[in-house]
This record gives sequence, C-alpha cells and structure tokens, in this order.
Amino acid sequence: MKITLLGTGDATGTPKIDCSCPTCQDALNGGHSKRLRSAVLVETNRGRILVDTGPDLRYQLIREGITHVDGCIWTHSHYDHYAGFVEFHRIQKHVPVYGVTTTLDYILSYLHFLQPKRCDVRFHEPFELIGATFTLFEVSHPRLKDCAGMVIEKNGKKVAITGDTRLDIPVESIDVMMGADLLIADAIAPPEIRLIKHMNAEEALEMTRRTDAKSVIFTHISHLYPPHNKASLYNSTQRHDEYTLDKLHSLQNESEEGWPLGYDGMKIRV
Repeated sequence: MKITLLGTGDATGTPKIDCSCPTCQDALNGGHSKRLRSAVLVETNRGRILVDTGPDLRYQLIREGITHVDGCIWTHSHYDHYAGFVEFHRIQKHVPVYGVTTTLDYILSYLHFLQPKRCDVRFHEPFELIGATFTLFEVSHPRLKDCAGMVIEKNGKKVAITGDTRLDIPVESIDVMMGADLLIADAIAPPEIRLIKHMNAEEALEMTRRTDAKSVIFTHISHLYPPHNKASLYNSTQRHDEYTLDKLHSLQNESEEGWPLGYDGMKIRV
C-alpha cells in the first residue's frame, strides 16, 4: 500500500493571498512550504482511492499522473475537502463516493449533476475497497456534526487519518486508531496557537501518544509555522521521494528539533 499526500495545506493554502510572511515567501519561491488543499491518495495493486477532494485536485492529479480513481471518501463537508470533485466533469463518470449520510447529503446537494455513485457508510462499520479495509470513526470538528477520520488496513499494516479534528474525540475512535503504523494527523498550527476546530502541533503529538502510533506525519498545515526547511523533520530535496515506515520512525527518533510536517507529493510505502 502506498500513501501520497496530494495536498497538506489548510483551507487557505500556502502561500496565502495577500501575505508576505517568511513561510509564504518560501512557498512562492518553490519551497516545501507551498501547500495545496487537502487530499490523500491511497494506492494498492488493485486500484486507487482518494481521501477528500480539495479545490486543487486538478493540478494534484496532473502532477502525479493520475487519470482514473476507483472511488473517493469524504471526511466532512467543508469546501476545502470536497470542492475539487468537480474536476471529474468530462473526465470520469459515475465515480463512487463514500461517506456518512449527513456528509453525502450536503455535498451531493451541490455536486449531484456529476452523477457520482453514492455509497453511504456508518462509523465503525468496515468496508472493503481496492483490497484494503476502511473504517470511518467519529471526530470533533465544531460546528459540523458527523465528521470522520478513518483507518486503512492491509496485510497487517494500519494507517490512521484523523481528518480535521480537535484532540477531544470519542474513546471508541481512539480505540480503532490504536497501534497504527502511521498516523496522518491534523496539526494546523505550532503549539503556541490554540484553536477550537483543529489540533496544533502539541495536541497532534498527544494524539500520537494516546493512540500509540509508531510514526506520525502532520497535515492540514497553515502558514503560521516557520518555513518548512526550518520547521520539519522531513526535508527531502525531491518532492517525490518515497519513505518507508522504518525511515519515518528513524527520523522521528534521531531528530531533536523540528516537527513531523508532511509536504505536498510526499509518498509513504506501508
């Protein structure tokens, strides 16, 4: 199973319009601080699934050479997680879309003209796609209800994606994430900034400890962090380097400074 972080930015992306902070300047200069909006690609030898379809999806798919997907899973109904689905217009018909009922109701009230194949799922009820097992669990992203994270399991390996959330989530959700080989965690801001809708870096590390995850990558990252090459443990010179779980674990154990910030195009072999 391969995971590609198509977009690691928050709702505004980086660079942010009308901002000249050092991080936005680094993004404008082509550094890893450049962040498109949220999307994750999950690939196996049996197909491809998108987790969320942010507004930058067209560029993300072109960048990765992706011409077809086998389905999309939406975690919640904020525009930065679904608006890019319109890019399938005249490209791919009847794309299967998965999510809890309230999320699908809202999104498809806008995107029904694309005629996707609707597939309602429930929290904590596993379903099979592309040879992997997906399970949605409830998170807390006020004021929206029924927001989801998920775990993806294949060949004895587990990947957990928190989706947009704060630290306070149901115990049952912690349980289903427990022991993940890789946790992809919402961490919108550095620890000195507190928000009610998202985790900051400190809270994302606490989520890592609570779930006993072996490795963690932060995503949904804002321009409030320092430039990526100063703030992150992951400073590849090539956007398309592929990390193994052992490599992630080694970097996190050996580095005394920096946060495990993901970057657009980052690939992890699980």
